[in-house]
Amino acid sequence: MADTAVQEPKKYTAKDFQSDQDVRWCPGCGDYSILAQTQRVFPDIGVEKKDIAWVSGIGCSSRFPYYMETYGLHGIHGRAPIIASGLKMARPDLSVWVATGDGDLLSIGGNHFIHACRRNVDIKILLFNNQIYGLTKGQYSPTSEFGKITKSTPWGSIDYPFNPVALALGAECTFVARSLDRDPKHLQTIIRAAAEHTGTAFIEIYQNCNVFNDGAFFHLTEKGQKEENVVVLEHNKPLVFGARNEKGIRLDGFTPMVVSIENGEFSKDDLLIHDENKNDDVLAFILSRMTYDPDLPTPVGIFRKTHKPTYDAEMQKQIQKALDKRGEGDLDKLFNEGETWVVG
Repeated sequence: MADTAVQEPKKYTAKDFQSDQDVRWCPGCGDYSILAQTQRVFPDIGVEKKDIAWVSGIGCSSRFPYYMETYGLHGIHGRAPIIASGLKMARPDLSVWVATGDGDLLSIGGNHFIHACRRNVDIKILLFNNQIYGLTKGQYSPTSEFGKITKSTPWGSIDYPFNPVALALGAECTFVARSLDRDPKHLQTIIRAAAEHTGTAFIEIYQNCNVFNDGAFFHLTEKGQKEENVVVLEHNKPLVFGARNEKGIRLDGFTPMVVSIENGEFSKDDLLIHDENKNDDVLAFILSRMTYDPDLPTPVGIFRKTHKPTYDAEMQKQIQKALDKRGEGDLDKLFNEGETWVVG
């Protein structure tokens, strides 16, 4: 008699996702936290190690695949999104993840990034954003602030920085979020949510480079500062912040403004209620534009989470449709039919 018992999925621990490679980042680098939170989350995503693949480009963040006990590929500069897209299309059964930095993804890799987003390929992209080129020793990057003094901009950068969240939203990414290397619980929650999402999931992670850009995000991560400078986005909840949650975000038309909810002038009922599932991008864009406004707190959390067919799934449908209609293809026939000619 056949054994019909359902096999229990293998139970992993964080240690199961730790490779035997020595982790080679500078002591104190925020990358250590991102690696640790990923390894803590992965036992719970319901995917076997043999079905997980990490892809990276070039940079400090791109060493990530070496340290995850899964399949991995260390690619070339900026090409991680397109390599990951190709892998997902060839092997739709895999859970495909990208580790990348602000220089890798948003400079030479910018075009691959926006097209992965618009196609909604089912890959997960973790952007380690430290607002600097770390591996090449401290040049300004596409997310460095205007006026940034670095080795390559001794008089201050005259570039305006990318807003990665707004860029992903503009490219129609179906899952867009932001977290912080120094908030382990929040980062774990966001990584877990990305793993559960079907479609392109993009997470911008503010990551401290303690050698070349130390303290860039301390106003968002350190006790006594973060409470006043960060607003956490929670689905169906009002946007409140402050040491006593005494402040909130209210919309004046399409313009967000800070109001007090402890003096009786406004209450939580007057505040903006976050809806991460809205199909239009208006609310998510408003929130993303708060990022560089000195008068507003920086939003972290899920900006947008919507669903639509993925590129890889639609491609598999077309392949199956062609097989059902025509059977297996003939490459020799394809290459030699129609107008052909011999050179020489």
